[in-house]
Amino acid sequence: MDKKLEQATNKLRKYWQKNKHLPSFSEMANIFNYASKNAVSKLVIRLKEAGIVEQDNNGHLIPGDILTSLPLLGNVQAGFPSPAEEELVDTLTLDRYLVNNPDSSFLIEVAGDSMIEAGIQPKDLVIVDRGLTPKNNDIVLAKIDNDWTLKYLYKKGQQVYLQAANENYPNLIPKEELEIAGVIVSSIRKYK
Repeated sequence: MDKKLEQATNKLRKYWQKNKHLPSFSEMANIFNYASKNAVSKLVIRLKEAGIVEQDNNGHLIPGDILTSLPLLGNVQAGFPSPAEEELVDTLTLDRYLVNNPDSSFLIEVAGDSMIEAGIQPKDLVIVDRGLTPKNNDIVLAKIDNDWTLKYLYKKGQQVYLQAANENYPNLIPKEELEIAGVIVSSIRKYK
């Protein structure tokens, strides 16, 4: 990547981190001190070719992997301490790591403590993939008798029920209907 493109990438990364969206073409003209939108268009073409930005169906700029990736510096022991050196192993975007099927996935915030023994706490975000076929012992987002919940799915013969990961909650057996909206594939917790 040439120096000019690298500088543009750094400015766009800072803008993205601060605003959680990329600038418009007019804003980019101001950021890069360009006199015309034509100059911005040429820069955007170069940024797209380098995978730094993409455009959605409405023509709005969205970040490419390079803008949203974080450095992956190896691994660390969670057991006994061991010597380690900081070494750049790769870069990684959380979207690519956590989401296998972007077109069929969405986020939902967890309320309640019925899944705490599965490591899912209130205020966590879970990624739901509605494209997966739910299997026995999957954690699912389900609508049971008109109420939505997050639970383990279990099937015993013809009997289907939902089970919490907290002994203070009973199993839920549908009286009328059970609709599985998707399978939980990831849980995200923010500490600070």
